[in-house]
Amino acid sequence: MARKYFGTDGIRGKVGEHPMSPEFVLRLGWAAGRVFAAEGTGSVLIGKDTRISGYMFEAALEAGFSAAGVNVRMLGPMPTPGVAYLTKTFKASAGVVISASHNPYYDNGVKFFAPEGGKLSDELEEAIERQLEQPFSMVGSKQLGKASRVNDSQGRYIEFCKASLGPGISLQGMKIALDCGNGATYQVAPMVFSELGAKVVTCGIQPDGININDGCGTMHPESLQALVKESGADVGLAFDGDGDRVMMVDRHGRLIDGDGIIYVIASGLLGSDRLKGPVVGTLMSNLGLELALTGLGVDFVRTKVGDRYVLESLHERDGILGGEPSGHVICLDKASTGDGIISGLRVLGEMIRSQRQLDEMLEGMVWFPQVMLNVPTQQALAISAHPEVISVVKQVESKLAGKGRVVLRPSGTEPVVRVMVEGENNLHVTQFAQDIADVVRSVS
Repeated sequence: MARKYFGTDGIRGKVGEHPMSPEFVLRLGWAAGRVFAAEGTGSVLIGKDTRISGYMFEAALEAGFSAAGVNVRMLGPMPTPGVAYLTKTFKASAGVVISASHNPYYDNGVKFFAPEGGKLSDELEEAIERQLEQPFSMVGSKQLGKASRVNDSQGRYIEFCKASLGPGISLQGMKIALDCGNGATYQVAPMVFSELGAKVVTCGIQPDGININDGCGTMHPESLQALVKESGADVGLAFDGDGDRVMMVDRHGRLIDGDGIIYVIASGLLGSDRLKGPVVGTLMSNLGLELALTGLGVDFVRTKVGDRYVLESLHERDGILGGEPSGHVICLDKASTGDGIISGLRVLGEMIRSQRQLDEMLEGMVWFPQVMLNVPTQQALAISAHPEVISVVKQVESKLAGKGRVVLRPSGTEPVVRVMVEGENNLHVTQFAQDIADVVRSVS
């Protein structure tokens, strides 16, 4: 079934425009509630990030679920992986997150977690879409769902994160800089790291409803880089708006993306014989990560872009580690979904075990220059099959001579084709990407 509303990570859009209108979100809550009730269960958790529209959509979802006879427990501002964890802990029918992740405040979205804390199945998403097409009808007054708030939700998630570091390990003696992106981690992240013994300096912890991801967080890591240098921190971590992504900064102010984080965790797990299955990346994972891991004897598998596909591949191959350069890192031996705080703690744990600084742990990995250009087009799906595009891609691949990659893919969120070229020489890579983009533009 071709989905009308659900993308790879729930439903997302500009606030006030379909589908992110209060009316639609109310119907979405009702439709999801009807589906969950039909499954024989009837309670959901709702968490959100710090966007001003979150209040409105929280109320709309509450009304929709109640109309379907489903009880609702409100978590308030909570990182997306925290909602996933609590969904499993409370044995809820589903977890719901109101967030547009790394997008600006004027966007918002709704995504669901299954009872075990993983992604909602394709079948359930399709069932919700079918229910959305049905006439709205509420249960009788006596059967309406009830709403309540979970007062200790943050404390539960904080303890879960702290426990992931492992017994006998603390952050005592470390100075850590945190940029919470004025998002969902603004309260819990500083508490996690300080309660583990670190001296914490922060930025991006004063959300006002519209400054989420604004000049801060994973989308603007320069704020964290400056904080690390100014404070003399040993390491820095930046989170995105909903807390499922993390970027890191070493003591010298160098930015470490998701590929670098995966390499550090993988090499640490391998050294202590804890790594299982292949490491899973995406088409956008840097070639340097693949070469570094294969050099260690670790299998590396690529999927389509999107954490959903990384997660599916890990389950299929019995793997425990994967992710994307964007900082969405999945550690299945610790959490059911990508978790920025837990991924960051994994890196810190490996630093402590090896008694090495972050920059020293990355000496075995060399990033290849990678250039990506977005070319606007209304024919994104057909572009890659155009003869002229196929021809220029083959020409570039020939010039790269096996020491680079070309990736051409339509965006899942915008009317653009993303042109990515990767190779050894930055000037050559930049020119090759422009050559392909010019052809894509000419045939669009």
